[in-house]
Amino acid sequence: MRIIWLITATLVLVAPGLVAHAADDPKAVKSEDGKYLDKEGNPTFNVAADGTVDWYTYSGFRRYHSECHVCHGPDGMGSTYAPALKDSLKTMSYGDFLGVVASGRKNVNTAQESVMPAFGDNPNVACYMDDLYVYLRARAHDAVGRVRPPKREDKPDAYTQAEAACMGTK
Repeated sequence: MRIIWLITATLVLVAPGLVAHAADDPKAVKSEDGKYLDKEGNPTFNVAADGTVDWYTYSGFRRYHSECHVCHGPDGMGSTYAPALKDSLKTMSYGDFLGVVASGRKNVNTAQESVMPAFGDNPNVACYMDDLYVYLRARAHDAVGRVRPPKREDKPDAYTQAEAACMGTK
C-alpha cells in the first residue's frame, strides 16, 4: 500500500510539469523507421510543405474514424457526451493518453457521469495507439485539417512488421 501511495504522490508532484510540457513542442526532431519523434522521444507528426503527412498521421486519421469518432465527434471535435480530443491533446501527455485509451476513465460529478471504455484488449485500437496519438496531436496543433490527408508517405516496412506482430498475423 505504501508503494502505491509513493507512486501516486510522485505522479501528482511530477505530472503537472509533464502534462504542460508534453504538447508544447510537437516538432519532429528525428525519425526512426518512419516514426517521427519529438525532443522528448514521444511520437509526433510530420507534415511536409506540400501537405504530405507521415504514415502514422494518415493511419491515425483512418483509425480514429473507424473506432473513435462515434463518441468523440468528427475529426476530434467532441460531442455532447465525449470531449474534444483535439483540445485534450494540447495538454495531455503521451503516457496519459496511452493510459486512458488502454484502461478507460470514469468521470462523475453532480452534473453528469462520463465513461471512456477501456480499449487495451481491442487490437483495432491497441495496435494503433501511436497512430491515434499522432493524428490527434496533429489536429491539436492545426497541422492537419478536418479532412482525410490528401498525400501521405509510404507505409514503412517496420510498421508493417509491428502491425502483423500485434495483430497476430504473418
